[in-house]
Amino acid sequence: MLKRRIYQGLSAALLTLAVAGCKTPELVQKTASRNVPASYGATQDSTNTAQAQWKQFFTDPNLTALIDTALQRNQELNISLQEIQISRNEVQIRKGEYLPFVGLGAKAETERPSRNTLQGATEEAISIKPEHRNPDPLPNYQVGAFASWEVDIWHKLRNSRKSAALRYLATVEGRNFTITNLISEIATSYYELLALDNQLAIVKQNIELQSNALELVRLQKESARTTELAVQRFEAQVHNTRSLQYTIQQRIIETENRINFLVGRYPQPIVRNDASFNDLLPTAVQTGVPAQLLQNRPDIRQAEQSLAATKLDVQIARANFYPSVRITGSAGFAAFKSGLLFSSPESMLFSLAGDLVAPLVNRNGIKAVYGNANAVQIQAAYQYERTILNAYVEVANQLASINNLAKSYDEKAKAVQALNQSATISNSLFRSARADYTEVLFTQRDALESKFDLIETRMQQLNATVNVYRALGGGWK
Repeated sequence: MLKRRIYQGLSAALLTLAVAGCKTPELVQKTASRNVPASYGATQDSTNTAQAQWKQFFTDPNLTALIDTALQRNQELNISLQEIQISRNEVQIRKGEYLPFVGLGAKAETERPSRNTLQGATEEAISIKPEHRNPDPLPNYQVGAFASWEVDIWHKLRNSRKSAALRYLATVEGRNFTITNLISEIATSYYELLALDNQLAIVKQNIELQSNALELVRLQKESARTTELAVQRFEAQVHNTRSLQYTIQQRIIETENRINFLVGRYPQPIVRNDASFNDLLPTAVQTGVPAQLLQNRPDIRQAEQSLAATKLDVQIARANFYPSVRITGSAGFAAFKSGLLFSSPESMLFSLAGDLVAPLVNRNGIKAVYGNANAVQIQAAYQYERTILNAYVEVANQLASINNLAKSYDEKAKAVQALNQSATISNSLFRSARADYTEVLFTQRDALESKFDLIETRMQQLNATVNVYRALGGGWK
């Protein structure tokens, strides 16, 4: 009677502890905000350039050929493809975890129990006829199937598979974001290369003009119309301009190699038509409304999938507080002679068992895992909001850049025109000894710099158009 009460008390205590272990601690969670401003400015037109495919946005055949090649050979893009494959395999792994595990097996062994053990001594003590005694040693042959299955009561394993599936989708969006950035980087580098080509052409023209001016100054010195100082100043200007030529040539080589690296090939000349640079005009961009960023930007979609996965991870960590149920079983044949192995029903065997296990001692460790999962979910929520905010700021910055660069280009074009006239006038006045040589030098220098600035501004205009196309989420479709 006393033993029975003890067992009942122990059972009640264990049940109480198990139920207490199922209680989960309360944690502060965060819900990510998806709110964005209604528009980028006064207009709220939903027409969005990001919907256009990159082959429609970029019309230069040489540029589109580079992008086509890069989409096939770029190493970073191919690495992201393997990350997608790894994530896809992870989904299959998680799917297999909540399905029953079934296997087939066979076993052959032999055993001779010691006579000084219970089994051996019992057989020796019992009077058994020799023909009915077990063989010595005793063989054992078995063949059959065995299975084990964790019953997914709390959806822990299913949520694990869903989490892996969401991370797979996140890697797909990550690859799309890589494509967008790759196209943008190739385009901006290509326009930079065209700009450098035009700057190099201007430098060579100026070297020729300055060399002619140097010869004129030398003739004037011989006729005592100027001094050696003027000759040396003009000669120094020619050397400085030639030095600038080599600097630009080096930048051209580096830009070509950067494009070749993005394309996934060793250095080689980049096919291009540098004469078309002056005819290039920034493409008109329709921004749509900011809410479209949530669907068009791959990095926002990637952050959204990652956030959803971390929410499931919290549920998975919470399920560790609850009891787990596992069912095991086996069925097959066993005999001490191979000839009797498949005799039925004498050689048949089967087993079936169920386990119910609840956490009891390691509760602090489970709470720590649960807390970490919740912290990661909060991080993902902030990261999602940060990604949306960054996308909006990028678009706003590029839109302002397009507007201001257009005005800047108009002003610099007028400056170039005025300085070209100034250079012509200063040369004419210098020939007639009505202007000092320093006026000619300064005017030529200012004219060269203004032409460089004009080309630089045009390149910035083209790149701003590319950047706003990327910021809107275009290029990956």
